[in-house]
Amino acid sequence: MLVLGIESSCDETGVALYDSAAGLLSHALYSQVAMHAEYGGVVPELASRDHIRRVVPLLREALSNGGRSLDDVDAIAYTRGPGLSGALLVGCAFAEALAVALDKPTIPVHHLEGHLLSPLLSATPPTFPFVALLVSGGHTQLMKVTGVGQYELLGETLDDAAGEAFDKSGKLLGLPYPGGALLSKLAELGQREAYKLPRPMLHSGDLSFSFSGLKTAVLTLVREQGEPLTDVFKANAARAFQEAIVEVLVKKSLKALKQTGLKQLVVAGGVGANKQLRSTLNIEAKNKRFLVYYPELEFCTDNGAMIALAGCLRLQAGTPAKPAGSFSVQPRWPLMEMSASGPR
Repeated sequence: MLVLGIESSCDETGVALYDSAAGLLSHALYSQVAMHAEYGGVVPELASRDHIRRVVPLLREALSNGGRSLDDVDAIAYTRGPGLSGALLVGCAFAEALAVALDKPTIPVHHLEGHLLSPLLSATPPTFPFVALLVSGGHTQLMKVTGVGQYELLGETLDDAAGEAFDKSGKLLGLPYPGGALLSKLAELGQREAYKLPRPMLHSGDLSFSFSGLKTAVLTLVREQGEPLTDVFKANAARAFQEAIVEVLVKKSLKALKQTGLKQLVVAGGVGANKQLRSTLNIEAKNKRFLVYYPELEFCTDNGAMIALAGCLRLQAGTPAKPAGSFSVQPRWPLMEMSASGPR
């Protein structure tokens, strides 16, 4: 079974081919980061227009690199939500129109499910069941995953997502967009424990997160420092912020493993690429004897490969594909509304 996957939920356009027998055949990706940097963040209208420009060339690239033609495709998977409405519409409309032309069925995919399953693309994938830490610019959740479509929410952020806190704190430190990625690099130059920032909800007794207070603590630190912010201060503040957020993510993940009795942790989403997070979790995994899995770095960001994979796994799990033609997008779409048979 060959599934074509299309991702367009935000500022990356991704197209990929996934074969149920051979695995990932190819994936093509275009990031709009450089375009949005001029504006200090993602501009939804510009994102939509750029998806329109990129999706056909990326499709041709994926087909060429995968050594396949459109006639070989058995089904087309695409991101239905959550995400930016206009961006989602581009991918949905293109996928459904292409499916009508080819007389192929479609599989609308939940964006977070794609991230959650992305470590299965690795050379050493996890097996069900496992605890998943979904940590990105828009979401921070802990899930118990017992199979495709079998998800139990253990805890989530009550306000800002971890990635959002990274980006906003980077901006407070005067870093250009995307601030989160630059903050992580800058933190490597900082002195450990130069500043002590709060660990929000670390001792809350549950698996909920909150990062807005940590962002406010960075703002207070910046105001106390005063202008101009020195390079040394920026590096030390970045290190303090990252240490705080990593400690919370790691300890909550360990608590989730203990609570569920599981021995496998899957980390997915953009923040899953963070070096300190990975290093700390690897140490804890060795000491506490559990296994931790990450997507390959190229699959931490939004991509078509995870959508093609999720679509294929959905079909294999018995979720029926839909006839091509009609579609709708869901900019807000809780993952818990998904079931083993598809959207509820």
